[in-house]
Parts: sequence; structure tokens; C-alpha cells
Amino acid sequence: MSLLDPLALMAFIAVTENSSFSAAADHLHLTQPAVSKRIALLESQLGTKVFDRIKRKVFLTEAGRALLPNARLILQALSDAKQEVVDLGGKINGTLSIAFSHHIGLHRLPPYLERFSQSYREVNFDINFVDSEQAYDNVLEGQTELAVITLSPEQQTNIIATPLWNDPLAFVCSPEHPLHLRDNVTLSELGKFDAILPGENTYTGKIVARLFSRQNVKLNTSITTNYLETIKMMVSIGLGWTILPKTMISSLEEIHVPDIYIERHLGIIEHSGRKSSNAAAAFKSMLLQGSKTKP
Repeated sequence: MSLLDPLALMAFIAVTENSSFSAAADHLHLTQPAVSKRIALLESQLGTKVFDRIKRKVFLTEAGRALLPNARLILQALSDAKQEVVDLGGKINGTLSIAFSHHIGLHRLPPYLERFSQSYREVNFDINFVDSEQAYDNVLEGQTELAVITLSPEQQTNIIATPLWNDPLAFVCSPEHPLHLRDNVTLSELGKFDAILPGENTYTGKIVARLFSRQNVKLNTSITTNYLETIKMMVSIGLGWTILPKTMISSLEEIHVPDIYIERHLGIIEHSGRKSSNAAAAFKSMLLQGSKTKP
């Protein structure tokens, strides 16, 4: 089999992510026939179809599903090889692909992004906002070089995790909630009231669930969402209590739960088998220096 054409692989990924040849063409700034020609070349090289077309909809075939992660790795390897050659000159330039969780992107990173962009004007950011859990997959699949997220409580294979900040969490409610005037509240009492929490598929949700499980207290969760800003809004209008980072609890009342301390860890993840670009190393260094002076 001949070597796979990188341009054909780019078209393949674009069609997959957009579920459409025409949308992929717009994304790649090509004509639709040009995209179709690249897919035809790829299918010729592979000797099999990568897409099924049913009623104007595009679906990956079994071969296409097998190709997708490898196509991403091939293109990433080519990009990394090009960047490594450029980095030999010691310059800090090129494109830095990076992922942030929504909370960190809004509340922690803006000053670092501003300072980095001013210091390294030849670096272009390719930023994605994703859930922390998804960021691990993106790093492992080569879609992003660095991610700054809530770290997994467990060590993940092929991932280097570098903690930056401890993020203390607080039990909170609105000023109108029945618990807001109480000096001491137990987990059992909290369990009697509606809670609005991150889903248990999130690292923050798992931390909360484990806390209550260890005390044999059942959570009465009425609403789940992965967006902390949405949780804060719903708590502020009296729909329930929650647990939020202490940096977010302005305008809410903290519920004092004695002898309970809960926190999560925020930090950087990167693939253990991937050599850092000069841009990634510089951004990581800036974050590490900043985390030493800011809690």
C-alpha cells in the first residue's frame, strides 16, 4: 500500500468532524469536488471505503472508524516533526494547541494568556474549551499538546500531570436557603435538601460523591450540569445548595460543615511520549512560576 496522502487525511478528518462534505470544504477553504477527490484518493490507497453516504448524511464505515485515531496521530506526528525542526533554532513560535476547562479558562488563565501573547508574538494559540475528562482523551490522541484542567484523582496511563493550584471547595447556598443561618451543618442534614452538582462523570462530581459515600449519606441531587457558572446561577435563585470553588462564592452564603475539608487540584497534563515544543515549554514555565505566587 502506498503512503497515505496527508492532504487526503486532512479532508477525511474534516468530513468526519463536520459530518458533511460541503461543510468540510468550507472548513478547508476548498471546493466540494476537491474534498471528494481527496477522499477518493484515500479510499483508493486503502482499498476500501471510509464513508457511507445515506440520504445526504455521511457515516464512518468500520474501516473509517479504525483509521480516524491513526489519521490524527499521523498528522500530529508530521506537525510535531516540522515544529521540532523549527525549535532547533531556539525560537519560540509556531502554533500551540492547548485545551482548557471552562472554569479555568474563565477564572485562572486570562492574565497568563495575555502576558504570553505579548511576550511571544510569533506564537499562535489553537485553543479548545473542553471538559477536563475529555481533555485527557484529546492529549492522548494528539489533538492538543497541553491541557490546563481539573486533574484526575487517579494517575492516567501515558499522561504527565503537573499540579499548579490547590482549589479549595465550599458548601454554598443562597441567602434565602433554610441552611444559610446555621452555624454547623452535617452531611446528613445536607442530604435532606436538593443539591445542584456536577455530574458524577466529572472529576469534581466524583470528589463530592466519594465524600458523601464515605459517610454513608445519600445525596439528594435534583439537577446536574458540568458548568460551574450555571450551577452558581441556579443556586443563587434558591434551587438548591452546591459545592463550588471558594473563588466563585461571592454573593452566595457559605454553609459551615465542621471537620470537612474538600478540594480539587488544577494543573497541566501532557502526553508522556511527546516532546514539548518550545512554545509549550515556555507556556508551562510561565504557569509554574505564576502558581508559586498565586493560590
